[in-house]
Amino acid sequence: MDSFSFLPELNGLYNLNWEGKQVKPFGSGHIHQTYKVIDPQQTYILQRFNKSVFKNPEIISHNHELLIKYMDYLSLPFEFPLPIVNILGFTLSAIKEDFFRISPFVDGVCLEEVVEPKHAYLAAKAFAELIISGNNLEIDEFKEVIPGFLDLELRFNQLLEAIEQSKAPIEGEVMELVDFFTSRKFLVEEYKVLKEKLPLRLTHNDTKINNLIFSEDLESVKAVIDLDTIMPGYVFNDFGDLVRTVACSQGENSINWDEIYVDKAKYASLHQAFTDVGKGVFTNEEIKSLHFGGKMMTCITGFRFLTDFLNGNVYYQTKYEKQNLHRAKNQMILLQSLERIS
Repeated sequence: MDSFSFLPELNGLYNLNWEGKQVKPFGSGHIHQTYKVIDPQQTYILQRFNKSVFKNPEIISHNHELLIKYMDYLSLPFEFPLPIVNILGFTLSAIKEDFFRISPFVDGVCLEEVVEPKHAYLAAKAFAELIISGNNLEIDEFKEVIPGFLDLELRFNQLLEAIEQSKAPIEGEVMELVDFFTSRKFLVEEYKVLKEKLPLRLTHNDTKINNLIFSEDLESVKAVIDLDTIMPGYVFNDFGDLVRTVACSQGENSINWDEIYVDKAKYASLHQAFTDVGKGVFTNEEIKSLHFGGKMMTCITGFRFLTDFLNGNVYYQTKYEKQNLHRAKNQMILLQSLERIS
């Protein structure tokens, strides 16, 4: 639907005068329908919100509106392009059956992978600075965007249920993976202990490298983007997702089993950034938990891939029948590598 029939109402809600010729499809995101809008005064990102992925968009807008009101995000050393508030005071605008939002456009470079450890350091530094910028906010006022999203105990129990009701024979390679991931219950127990000891903080919860915009020379981070998953979480979650996606030698779809391992230089850069930025703010227990974070985030992803395979591939998009099984094996090998270094 690119007729832009929503534009008259959108213009009214934001005091704009946009025309269809200014609105161009943008990016390769798989969740929201995204457009770039070149206005004489400024360039914007316009999104039609995907309600099938985020079933409670009002929770995301609630969290964003709290950030706009109470967070000193202008003091961050990078841009933080939160959605713009409409004339009604909301960041999300309902037009007919859809929700729309508008954010400032930030020009720069998005990386799909990290080649140099210094870029790993810059990425981790930015995400750690974002966590600290929310340090004085009332964390209890923020809502969980996706309930149980990073709950290791919940994901473990979902795996056990999938094993009981498996649509695939549990034998051979499948049995190997089931045995491996069920034997990681000790990580679930460690997670439960840490939850009782560590403070909740405002975390990004999707700290992939392509959720940053770098300067053209790749010497600095210009913006942290993809802000839908910002919600209460633990420092080790954001660090751990960086480890899983930045410090791994191969992407999660790789089946080059012998080439999957932790890049120790990138891992060290990620850890150094979190300890540098968090000094005096993160507790000693939080700093100690960082090594757990890499293992935990890799393990929870392995749980989810294997669960989906056993359930008949109903959640993740796949290109072939065993792709989720192979993704789980990929995460198993990465987890084994992490367990050897931390």
